[in-house]
Amino acid sequence: MMKIVDETSAVDGIDATCEALGVCRASYYRSRAPRVYGPRYRMRSPRSLLPEEKRAVLDLFHEDRFADLAVAQVYATRLDEGHFICSERTMYRVLASSHEVRERRAQLMHPRYAAPELLATAPNQLWSWDITKLKAPATWSYFYLYVIIDVFSRCVVGWMVADGESATLAEKLIGETCERQGITRGQLTIHADRGSSMRSKLVAQLLADLGVTKTHSRPHVSNDNPFSEAAFKTLKYRPDFPERFGCIEDARSYCVDFFAWYNDEHRHSGIGLHTPADVHYGRAQQRADARAVVLAAAHLAHPERFVHGAPRPPALPSAVWINKPKTGADAQPAIDSLN
Repeated sequence: MMKIVDETSAVDGIDATCEALGVCRASYYRSRAPRVYGPRYRMRSPRSLLPEEKRAVLDLFHEDRFADLAVAQVYATRLDEGHFICSERTMYRVLASSHEVRERRAQLMHPRYAAPELLATAPNQLWSWDITKLKAPATWSYFYLYVIIDVFSRCVVGWMVADGESATLAEKLIGETCERQGITRGQLTIHADRGSSMRSKLVAQLLADLGVTKTHSRPHVSNDNPFSEAAFKTLKYRPDFPERFGCIEDARSYCVDFFAWYNDEHRHSGIGLHTPADVHYGRAQQRADARAVVLAAAHLAHPERFVHGAPRPPALPSAVWINKPKTGADAQPAIDSLN
């Protein structure tokens, strides 16, 4: 015997079930419909380019005469020649579909420069040198200050003011400074940035003849030459630093006084509040011992004023780094205090 199902009651049952579950009836029927996998067919627009026309656009941009031109330049050139393929926007779409919306020529890939990691444990082991501009009387005119600084002691061991930046002058300054400091072969490393004078063949040949190792900063990274930059900042932030120098003799006279103060009077926090000259010429330990005697006497007279015990003078540095290597959790700042 055949069982007859009332369609109306079935529909009523679906409605009641969907209402009880809080589900839309359309969602129920959609879930029962067979799933269609794969992308849906998309009709081609009658305004779109044919495959051979797209190929013609790509071939056009691959021509040697258009390799260096932007899309707008190619579009306008073809119009002037009496040809029209498509609009500028369509050209961009065709290029984008082939991943060619970029420089279409083979480009030189610059190498990755490693950070220089340089260590000094005594004077005359590591020097840093650089050139800065000093404003001359006329607008857009400058004098050039060359400075060589010892990284360990912060002592300016050589300087010069000149009318221009020259590899010949840099060679002369470095050679005279090495001779004055008694530099021997294999003793010294000189670090600089990547200026034309720093990378010149004259300077490179001189350093090779003297047995001096040369290193350079990474391109566009001022932190690789911090000690020279700090010395220049100290110079230009002095209250008496002029807006402009009247002549080159004025600039030289000012630098004579400044570097005498910088080396013999200015006390750096990075070298235990000693002067660069004291550290460079071995007088710092004697002065540190004298400071310890004064502090001990002060503590003996009033011990209640020193809640943390007997005071000690700032310690002298045992090592100074440019870009100290980092070792995990024990990593420290890349350089010691600059001033």
